[in-house]
Amino acid sequence: MNLIEPILADVATITAIRRDIHAHPELCFQEERTADVIAKALTDWGIPIHRGLGKTGVVGIVKNGTSSRAVGLRADIDALPMTEHNTFAHASKHVGKMHACGHDGHTAMLLAAAKHFSRHRNFDGTVYLVFQPAEEGGGGAREMIKDGLFEKFPMEAIFGAHNWPGMPVGTVGLNPGAVMASSNAFRVVIRGKGSHAALPYMGIDPIPVACQMVMAWQTIITRNRKPIDPGVISATMIHTGEAINVVPDSAEIRGTVRTFSMETLDMIERRMREVAEHTSAAFGATCEFEFTRSYPPTINHAAETEFVRRALTPVVGAASIVPFEPTMGAEDFSFFLQAKPGCYFMLGNGDGEHREGGHGMGPCMLHNPSYDFNDELIPIGASCWVKIAEEWLAAK
Repeated sequence: MNLIEPILADVATITAIRRDIHAHPELCFQEERTADVIAKALTDWGIPIHRGLGKTGVVGIVKNGTSSRAVGLRADIDALPMTEHNTFAHASKHVGKMHACGHDGHTAMLLAAAKHFSRHRNFDGTVYLVFQPAEEGGGGAREMIKDGLFEKFPMEAIFGAHNWPGMPVGTVGLNPGAVMASSNAFRVVIRGKGSHAALPYMGIDPIPVACQMVMAWQTIITRNRKPIDPGVISATMIHTGEAINVVPDSAEIRGTVRTFSMETLDMIERRMREVAEHTSAAFGATCEFEFTRSYPPTINHAAETEFVRRALTPVVGAASIVPFEPTMGAEDFSFFLQAKPGCYFMLGNGDGEHREGGHGMGPCMLHNPSYDFNDELIPIGASCWVKIAEEWLAAK
C-alpha cells in the first residue's frame, strides 16, 4: 500500500480520538458529545465548521485556491442501542449503547484526512467534510438534506465508505449500481372474533389467517418477482393471544421488506396489501395494513464508481480493489446518492484478530456485541479520502 506519511505519523492521536468516541457512544440525533469532539478537533486544526444540520451534524469546510469546484466526503457518527460485551479499556461506558458498526472508526478516518487537509492543501477547490448523525434508523442523511446541506455546501459529488468485517485489511470493495438494499417495515393487524377455544366455530380465529398470510406472501417472491431482481419479505414478529383456552380476537404481524429496485418494492407492497386484505376476507376477518418505507436502495453511480477505482488504485493496488457483493442491509447514504452523483465503497476490517483480548469471545461482525473497529484502517481510509478529494478536484 502507498499510504500518506503525515497521516501515518498521526495515527496514535487519531486512534485516541476514535477510542474516546467508542467509549462514549450516542444514539441517533443525540450525538452532542460526539459532535463536540469533532467540532473541537476541526477548529483546533483551523478548519471552519457549520453545526446543526440534521440536528447534530457537523460540516467542515476546507478551501484552497480559486476554483469553485467542490466535493463531499461523509462519515456517520451515531451508535447502536445495544449492550457491549467487550471489556477492553475503551469499551462503552453507557449500558445499552455501543459503537457496534464502526461509525467511531468512520469518524476517525475522516478526521485523520481533515487534519492532513489542514496542513497539506494539495488541491484547488473545496472539500466538504460531512459528519452525519442518525444513520442507524434515523435517516440523518435525509434530515441534513432537508436542512439545506447541498444548498449551503454545493458539492459536485459525494463519497462514503463503510468498514466491512471478513474482508482483508487493505482491501476495497467496489460495485457500480446497487450496493445495499432498501429498508422497509410492515405491520398488519388482523381483526377476528374472540371465542372459547373449545368453541372455535363461534368466533373468527385470526391465528390461521396470520399463518396463511405469512406463507402466501412468500409466493410474491417466488411467483410475482423476476428471479433476477432480488427481494426479501421477512415476517419476524407475530403477537396474539393471552390464554391457552381463548381464541383471540386479533393478531399482529410485523417484519421487513428489502429490495434493490423501487419498481420491485412498489410491486411487493401492492401485492402484500392485496394478499393481506383478501386472505382476511376469505376467513371472514378484516385487517389493517401499514407499510413504511425507511431507506431507499443505495445505488452507486457508474462514472463515480469507476473514478474511485482509478483514484484508489495507487493507494491500495489494483489487486486489492475487489467486487463487492451487494447486501440486503440498508444505508441512508442512499439519500445522498439520490440527490448527488457519488459512490459508496467498503474497506476491509479484517477477521477480528486485531482484538488482542478483553472482547466478548464473539465474532467481530457488524451489529455484534463483541465488535470493535480495526484501527489499522485509520491511515488506509484517511489516505483514500485524501486521494479521492485531490483527484476529483484535479480532474478536468
